[in-house]
Amino acid sequence: MITSYLLSGMVGIMLFFTVVVAPTVFKVLPVEWSSKYVRNFFPKYYACLGLITTVCIFTVPDGVGKSLLAICALLFAFTLFYLTGKINEAKDQGQNRRFHILHGASVVINLFQLITFIYLLVKLS
Repeated sequence: MITSYLLSGMVGIMLFFTVVVAPTVFKVLPVEWSSKYVRNFFPKYYACLGLITTVCIFTVPDGVGKSLLAICALLFAFTLFYLTGKINEAKDQGQNRRFHILHGASVVINLFQLITFIYLLVKLS
């Protein structure tokens, strides 16, 4: 039961940021402010969701769920500790192609995690 609540919360956070916050930030704030906001937001986003995902590993009842959550937790750590820095570095150095490839990778990872969480929610219900 607790796993469903935690997964639901993570799905809500991920969808809210993707659909509401990110587009608004880039439409309303000047580029230098939106960039600063996003650089400060994402480490917290990945750390919090990674921590909640790790907790879920210990609350989900089956081995497949544990494995999928472990993969998602590792991906949050990879994105937090490696990929985000590389994305910021590419942006700072004006390496647009590299930036778009790395950013695209982070989007694909985030989408995989979101789909995994939704799959587990359906499976648990």
